Formats: sequence, C-alpha cells, structure tokens
Amino acid sequence: MLRAGAGLGLVPVMSRGVPWVALALKVAGVGGAGLLGAPQVQAGAQVEEPLSQSVRSALSAAVADAAPPRPTFDRAEERAAHVEWLGRSGQRLQRYKSEAHVRTEFLEAVWYESRRAGLETELVLGLIQVESGFRKYAISSAGARGYMQVMPFWSRLIGDGDVSRLFHMQTNLRFGCTILRHYLDIERGDLFLALGRYNGSRGRAPYPDAVFAARRGWLSSRTP
Repeated sequence: MLRAGAGLGLVPVMSRGVPWVALALKVAGVGGAGLLGAPQVQAGAQVEEPLSQSVRSALSAAVADAAPPRPTFDRAEERAAHVEWLGRSGQRLQRYKSEAHVRTEFLEAVWYESRRAGLETELVLGLIQVESGFRKYAISSAGARGYMQVMPFWSRLIGDGDVSRLFHMQTNLRFGCTILRHYLDIERGDLFLALGRYNGSRGRAPYPDAVFAARRGWLSSRTP
C-alpha cells in the first residue's frame, strides 16, 4: 500500500521477473532537473552494498539488450490504447526530445522496463523528469549517470568497469527500475519512503513531492 495522504491511486504489484532479496544500494538524484517550478532537491549519501549473484546476472544481461521486445496485446482495444498513449505521451515528451522516432523508442523502453519491475510507467517517467530532465548523458555532482541517475559503482557489477555503459538507455532504465522496485518492497509499498531511499533523502518531502507532481503531468497524457 501507499503512504496515507500521498494522493496516488496506484497499488504497486510485485515483480515476477527478478528476485529482490539481497539487493540493497543507494542511487543519486539530480536536483529538480527538467521539472519547472519544482523545489531544488539534492542527492543524498550513497551506499554500495553486496548484491546476490542472481540479481547481478539479471542486471548484467541488460547490457546486451539492444532494444526491448515489441509489446503484444491480447485484444485490439489494448493495442489501440497503447498506441494512443504513445501519441499523447510523445507530444508531452517533445519538449525534451525533438525527433519522433527517438521519443517512441524511449517511451517503449520505459513502458517495458517499468512493467517488468512492477512499476507504474507514469511514475517512472516522473522520476526521470526530476532526476535528469530526460537527458541521456546527464551526470550529477555525485557522479550518477543517465536518465535514472545510476551511480558509477554499477559499472563494476556489470562486468568490465566501463562507466559509459551506464549511458546505454535500456541498461540505465533496467537498473533504475530494479532499484526503485527493491526500495518499494523494503518499505512495504510506501512510495513516499521508497522514493526517499532512491534519492538518499528518506523521510524528507521535497524529492518525493517533485516526483509526484511530475507523475501527475504524465497521467494527464492517458486521457484527452
């Protein structure tokens, strides 16, 4: 369940794709990047902790994935709704990414990785907006990289220590969604506290409030 008073009508589901036991780490956030009018949010202290081999293997596999699989739908209505969502979300994303095919590729990747981790897609879009302003090559003062601001120590966990791999779109999204899912599980569904953990500011309101505000904007893309 979500924190009382958060004002969110979503109930996160448990992911079936990756075991979350023993995954524990902190990820830096960029202060309010890309969210106009949001309060300045500073990244907190980061902590590197051991990961289980199964989680390391699952995340390392993301490096080899060139693109997410094409979505399939059981009903034509579901497919039509997805296409409409891509169009509306793409219009909103245009201020950050000018090329239509780039927007579609990005939204398909976020849609896939968020659902793979059992997260609401609009929540992840809101987090990316706050963390990096949808800048693929964003780097924070703490050294966090990419769309979801993944810390450099991940480069040691995905094989060869090449920090540039953290700028790979799907790798970055896979790691970020996995980390947020883990924190949500630790906090027993309390999204306010899980977002605080992700940012290193657990219990403080500015960062979760900024993500919630951005999320509301993306939810508006669902309907006319």
